[in-house]
Amino acid sequence: MASSVLISDTEPWKDLKAHVADINKTHLRDLMNDVKRSQLMTNEFDGILLDYSRQRATPETLEKLFKLAEAASLKEKINRMFGGEHINSTENRSVLHVALRAPRDAVIQSDGKNVVPDVWEVLDKIQKFSESIRSGSWVGATGKALKDVIAVGIGGSFLGPLFVHTALQTDPEAIETARGRQLHFLANVDPIDVARNIAGLNPETTLVVVVSKTFTTAETMLNARTLREWISSSLGPDAVAKHMVAVSTNLTLVEKFGIDPNNAFAFWDWVGGRYSVCSAVGVLPLSLQYGFSVVEKFLKGASSIDQHFCSTPFEKNIPVLLGLLSLWNVSFLGYPARAILPYSQALEKFAPHIQQVSMESNGKGVSIEGVILPFETGEIDFGEPGTNGQHSFYQLIHQGRVIPCDFIGVVKSQQPVYLKGEVVSNHDELMSNFFAQPDALAYGKHPEQLQKENVPEHLIPHKTFSGNRPSLSILFPSLNAYNIGQLLAIYEHRVAVQGFLWGINSFDQWGVELGKSLATQVRKQLSASRTKGQPIEGFNYSTTTLLKKYLEASSDIPADLPTLLPRI
Repeated sequence: MASSVLISDTEPWKDLKAHVADINKTHLRDLMNDVKRSQLMTNEFDGILLDYSRQRATPETLEKLFKLAEAASLKEKINRMFGGEHINSTENRSVLHVALRAPRDAVIQSDGKNVVPDVWEVLDKIQKFSESIRSGSWVGATGKALKDVIAVGIGGSFLGPLFVHTALQTDPEAIETARGRQLHFLANVDPIDVARNIAGLNPETTLVVVVSKTFTTAETMLNARTLREWISSSLGPDAVAKHMVAVSTNLTLVEKFGIDPNNAFAFWDWVGGRYSVCSAVGVLPLSLQYGFSVVEKFLKGASSIDQHFCSTPFEKNIPVLLGLLSLWNVSFLGYPARAILPYSQALEKFAPHIQQVSMESNGKGVSIEGVILPFETGEIDFGEPGTNGQHSFYQLIHQGRVIPCDFIGVVKSQQPVYLKGEVVSNHDELMSNFFAQPDALAYGKHPEQLQKENVPEHLIPHKTFSGNRPSLSILFPSLNAYNIGQLLAIYEHRVAVQGFLWGINSFDQWGVELGKSLATQVRKQLSASRTKGQPIEGFNYSTTTLLKKYLEASSDIPADLPTLLPRI
């Protein structure tokens, strides 16, 4: 069982706090001159190279972090997760997203039952269904093949699948398997998002996948009802059963909605929303777009990291090392943010997904036992692909606040371009920046160098770079479905490691509930004011003023709110 002692009260934590003074006496430009240290701070697994030598850390720092991991019972907590214990104690649930990509013959228990056969039953059902849609044996209400898919979901039902879809779009194998098909994601309840998703689409050739575990999520279900109206107003109410399917566990509401329960794909309460991309939440829409064989490679990539994470000693364990270093940066060096910088446009949706995985998981103020923490947890994640980010926020990273950076690179481009007469290929140009930026952050540029370059004296302060800014680099051999799965699992487990070390529950998200419950009160007030003319009551002065302004400015909206679908 987890200890009720806060990690900050342990000797290894106090030792690391004291160690900060030693690190503050160093500079990365000097640390990087230690070749032996740099060799020790690189690691390779399955073609993935991790280089963390540009972290403000020494081998002694790592030893102290490993002792902290021991004090936090990190190995025990990892084993408990893989063993299906209810480590999500506030919801009394297992945390088994690793079971979603486990081999068919694996055994992973939850409440005394091997859940892997259940997972593969759903995967087999997805394979059969997606092949029937893709082959044209399943057609729409008018006999036309369904070539367009709109996946309706929000949060974890959207960000993860969107990241994987965007990453696969330019993979050569995935291009071939997706030819003639289009996958869309509808998440925002804003009608503009609806309008953009249905623009140019024909209901006759469109399949809608509604993703909601309970089939009660307000935003998702309103969007689902909007698309149901779009289909039925064009093709008739009976067409809904041929053009809409569900990813849900609530078969009663699925059937009541008008979807055949046989066309509902299950997942389980031990799958957290932000960890659900490997469940039917992501696998169904992605298989409809790319075919099950491509998506299965993605699952195998994630599974390879799962096995690495649970079986590799911490000194060579990529997710563990990343989690320890993140904790070092946040809790000891005092850096609250992290930039995720993939040097691949295919990974443009990776940082937004990890924002949710990380910030929803570890943005907690109490321990797993409910004790208020005397330290802050979580980190502020943001990012953009290189080189776009270089022309956006890198100025701050180089000369403003210190923000540790994750540089993610790929050896082989999905879409190589070689122009005759150019010094390097397009991908080489991109990767030149991937290799240069970490050194620029680490070494900086001091005034003496600028003086030797005859920089005018009044410009020297403006052109000085302090350096000593930490980063790490992860280099993948390519970016195919398998590698994309690996990348996802590395960051999922990194987040878990941080939470295990801080002693928090990384698998609940009570912080998203309060705003949603208050929105319910507002929704009732808007309805009462529009339909019955009732005055605004029960809100503070500020909210009352804003609501009055909103209602007055939108008074031309009819009280009976007739059906009017967005049009572009």
